[in-house]
Amino acid sequence: MNLSSLSLADLRNLIKSKEIDASDLAAVCYRQIEKLNPTLNAFITVMPPEPLSSQGGPLCGIPLAVKDLYDTKGVRTTAGSRFFADNIPQEDAFVVQKIKKAGAQIVGKTNTHEIALGVTNNNPHYGACKNPWDVTRTPGGSSGGSAVAVATEMAMAALGTDTGGSIRIPASLCGVVGLKPTYGRVSLRGILPLSWNLDHAGPITRKVEDAALMLQVIGGYDEFDPASVKTLPGDYYSHLKDTMKERRVALATGNFIEEADREILEAVREAAQILAEQGALITEVNTDFLKEAALANALMTQADGAAFHRERLKEYPDWFGADVRQRLETGAAFTSSEYILARRTQAEVKRQCELLLNVYDALILPTTPISAPVLEGENAVERARQLTRFTSPFNLTGLPALSVPCGFTKDSLPIGLQIVSRAWNEAGVLRTGYAFQEATDWHTRKCPVA
Repeated sequence: MNLSSLSLADLRNLIKSKEIDASDLAAVCYRQIEKLNPTLNAFITVMPPEPLSSQGGPLCGIPLAVKDLYDTKGVRTTAGSRFFADNIPQEDAFVVQKIKKAGAQIVGKTNTHEIALGVTNNNPHYGACKNPWDVTRTPGGSSGGSAVAVATEMAMAALGTDTGGSIRIPASLCGVVGLKPTYGRVSLRGILPLSWNLDHAGPITRKVEDAALMLQVIGGYDEFDPASVKTLPGDYYSHLKDTMKERRVALATGNFIEEADREILEAVREAAQILAEQGALITEVNTDFLKEAALANALMTQADGAAFHRERLKEYPDWFGADVRQRLETGAAFTSSEYILARRTQAEVKRQCELLLNVYDALILPTTPISAPVLEGENAVERARQLTRFTSPFNLTGLPALSVPCGFTKDSLPIGLQIVSRAWNEAGVLRTGYAFQEATDWHTRKCPVA
């Protein structure tokens, strides 16, 4: 049976009908972990099989991976950091509770850029995570291990976090699907913070419909998370196949976008054409205003991270990797005026996006301006600036954003298409992504090491 061609719903139905056994499905993942993890280093901790807490539920028996930023009861949660090497949480993160209640099996905790502050996943404490399309290159980060696990069937889906692009960037560079929901849609309780203002939790999957199912499970109000927003439960799955006919889609253009590699821009233009062939109305829109958003997001991420880690930075600065320490020290040095101006930019750009998305159903642009860079000899701080260019504005605005595979470079590296919509319209983002996915075969390509 070709598991990679099946959605999570297909797998669940096969388990429920007893055509396959959940333990056999988990065994497939554990075999892949045993075979590939020594090379790719996607997992910091592999968790042995446990009896399923639920034999039913929407994730009945499905093996998932969890970024090593989420608390897992009785299993260490390192955040990719020396500080938390022996941290054994007493409780599961709220979202981990939800996936367990839905019947999922957790196969392990995935590698992350140290404290999630970076996008190369070149971790000095637990080793570099490597891109399965080319092991000399970064998988992206900070949720790099989650993306690698999904791309190689070490897990059928995974949880990540995203402060400046940390779900969407590795999804793009590894050729899988990554969804950052609206800020406040998914609880952050029990996830180590980087920025209380910009952090988002969400899924990394092989298919768009899997991201919809995962969001159905993990979304929802948590009264004990101050960032959680009480909204009506979303129905992301039933509207996936709605038509794109006369849906208004803005194609991002302008100097800010044009600095991307040519072959990435061409792939995104081809994606726009495919959506047009399905009836979408494509309009080119200048989005140069997003440049200020990217700069403000970078400032706030570093300042917020420095605030959260202030005591660790003061007492044991040399316990941080060089690039992370540099970014934290930069964040600590920002003045209150600089931070307040960044917050003002946040308010202004939120309104500009709101006005844009009152006119258009979705905005499309590249997920990253470059394909996966090499791991060694690169400046991680500069790479963060580059790779978060097109993703970080939507952390600042809190809007839902999806990355789906949309092509390959001449070096056979994946390219991601980013789809953004108005707040709380995950259904629209997923519908657009699904329409594109079903008209193409990029998501079916298998990486060479898998």
